[in-house]
Amino acid sequence: MGLFERYLTLWVAVCIVVGVTLGHAVPGVFHALGGATIADINLPVAILVWLMVIPMLLKIDPAALRHVGTHWRGIATTVGINWLVKPFSMALLGWLFIGYLFRPLLPAAQIDAYIAGLILLAAAPCTAMVFVWSNLVGGEPHFTLSQVALNDMIMVVAFAPLVALLLGLSSIAVPWDTLFLSVVLYIVVPVIIAQLWRRGLLARGVLDARLRQLGPLSLVALLLTLVLLFGLQGEQIIAQPMVIALLAVPIVIQVYFNAGLAYWLNRRLGVAWCVAGPSALIGASNFFELAVATAIALFGFQSGAALATVVGVLVEVPVMLSVVTIVRRSRGWYERS
Repeated sequence: MGLFERYLTLWVAVCIVVGVTLGHAVPGVFHALGGATIADINLPVAILVWLMVIPMLLKIDPAALRHVGTHWRGIATTVGINWLVKPFSMALLGWLFIGYLFRPLLPAAQIDAYIAGLILLAAAPCTAMVFVWSNLVGGEPHFTLSQVALNDMIMVVAFAPLVALLLGLSSIAVPWDTLFLSVVLYIVVPVIIAQLWRRGLLARGVLDARLRQLGPLSLVALLLTLVLLFGLQGEQIIAQPMVIALLAVPIVIQVYFNAGLAYWLNRRLGVAWCVAGPSALIGASNFFELAVATAIALFGFQSGAALATVVGVLVEVPVMLSVVTIVRRSRGWYERS
């Protein structure tokens, strides 16, 4: 384990503090970075995601994808958690914490909007970042790619009806340009680049050496992403710390609940640990770009729904890294018969 991985928790904490501090000290810089968007996709974040996922996608052998069907139990578990458990568990947690327990501490006019934002956050599974989580737990990369591709296909037909059902709306204005561009930027383009690069490296017999060299790049990009995300919201965090902390509670609980449920189900079904790890992580993480864009389209930029989805962005990386740690440290328990 390298220097970055060994002290990753420390680096994450430092980057969060640096991001919030810089976001408050030089907001103009982060406003400029935050404004560099196409269809609500932030381009600086997209570039950092490329730097994170392309080195991981270099490990994928297209010929091995035909064997991914052997992991059907892991795929079925992940799909079930993503689409049959997570959105409904978040709706329940949102009602319990935001609509009931925390109601006296929050602006009354925004309660319903906060809950709506939480539901939007949980209604679509994550795409690009799960490659990072899978790589950190030594997950099976072909399973991860296949699962992400399947979730993207399901999302196209299931996201709008599911959100409409849970929000009680007759129609949902899904930002299709955001959904389409996200899939292209975070999945299609990196896969193409990685596979073309992989062919060249294999032809020269230097693939393994290059993978070792690129290892730290993914984690550096992850840490820079943290600085950017927390910097973009630095003013918001300082201005509304209590609201953000309260909104984070149901998000954190649902991450651990869904990750734990997926991990346990995979163990019960006899799924290999290298598949169960990414399955649990995919089952718990959220497609926050789509959630933020949909919240803005439905409720407006200054709405409680938009704020709730942004809190999801802030919580996602640190909490998912803690899940990665739990999965790695529990490997002995998982593989014990």
